[in-house]
Order: sequence, then C-alpha cells, then structure tokens
Amino acid sequence: MVKSTKSIKAFSYLRTSSAANIGEDKDSGRRQLLAIEGFARRSGIELVGTYHDEAVKGSDPIDTRPGFGEMLEALEANGTKTIIVETASRFARDLMVQEVGFAMLKSRGIDLIAADSPTSFLDDTPTARLIRQVLGAISEFEKAMLVAKLKGARDRKRRTGVKVEGRKSINEERPETVELARSLARAKPKGGKRSLREISAALAAAGHTTKAGTPYAPTAIKLMLGRPLQRTASSSTHGERR
Repeated sequence: MVKSTKSIKAFSYLRTSSAANIGEDKDSGRRQLLAIEGFARRSGIELVGTYHDEAVKGSDPIDTRPGFGEMLEALEANGTKTIIVETASRFARDLMVQEVGFAMLKSRGIDLIAADSPTSFLDDTPTARLIRQVLGAISEFEKAMLVAKLKGARDRKRRTGVKVEGRKSINEERPETVELARSLARAKPKGGKRSLREISAALAAAGHTTKAGTPYAPTAIKLMLGRPLQRTASSSTHGERR
C-alpha cells in the first residue's frame, strides 16, 4: 500500500505497443495518464514528469526502450525514486521482462508501482518466484565467473614475475611503525626480550596505533617482526637490512 504523503515524487511511464495507438486522436496514452494521475492524486504523490515509449512491444527489453532510458537519466539527475505505470502489463507484458526490469530498478533503489494494483510487482506467484530464483542464480554465477577471471589474470601476472597490486601490508603502509617495532625487539630490556604485547604497548605510547586508534594486536606485531620491510622513497634508509 502506498503511503499518503506529499513528500513522494514520481514519474509516469506510458507505453503504446502499436503505431495505431500513436497520435493526438488516439486515447491509449491519454487513458494511461489519466489512470496514473488519479492514483497519484489519491495517494498524495506528486507527478513531476511523464515519459512515453511509442510503438514498443510489451516483450521488448527495458534497456532497449528510448523513452525509458531517458526517464532513468532524469531519475538519476533529480533524485526521484518512484515510477508509476497504469498496469503491470504496460510496463511489460512478458513476465521475464517484468521481473528483470523490476530487479534492475530495485537495485537502483527505485520503486515501481502499477496504478491499478500497487502490489502487483511484489506478488509472490510460483512463476514469479521461479524467475526471481533464476535471476538470483545467474547473478551469483556472473559474480563467481568475474572473481575467477580476475584471479586467473592475477595468477598469470605472478607467473611472469609481475607484481600484482592488492591490499598493502602494514610493512608497506607504515614503515616507520615497523622500524620502531623491530628496534624495540632488538633492544632487549634486563631480564630477557620484550613480549609482543609489550612491544605493542610501547608502540602505542609512542603514538603508533591502528587506524581505529587501538594498540596493535600481537599477531600484527609478529608480522612486523617476521616480514622483510618494504622500503619506499619516503621511508628511512637507515636501520636493519635483510
């Protein structure tokens, strides 16, 4: 159910599937707009624009429709997040096209409402449920294929000796902190060597903490002490070389 509130703004979307419906003397577009305007008025929704695709079949994919494409650009430009159509079939007669289009709009945070039945795009019929599951499976498959493709590209680069960029280690991000940690580890106090927690506490006292402002965990200290320091042009040229 659409809430009655003046804060909601929407675009109306019209579609006529035949050239016979085009023209000022034809009533298909006019009928659709009247139905949308009536629903918007009753629901307290402000219509801020109308977009029309003429001679577009109900089975035509959403992304091939020029009028719909212009409307999406306008939605992105002015922040409107609602589209109203006369009926679900005016958006798309083909159920697959309906579900794909609805999913695309939903992913962009855009609401799609049919004036004759505001919940029609949310109906949980067996066919609609099956299509949504298939679309979800396709999406997961595409993500998995992309991850595999990127991993394959990185692996091929590594085999040729090319450095593959990724998340920088603490040795690369904070060489000064690593240098100090190693100095603390080398400068053994009386009674034995410093523990990882003691080194962490000493770093914190010197102002070397995590991005969250907390002392480094012992595992992080262990990494600082165990890995070769990756020097940069701005890091110190003195100290330990391994």
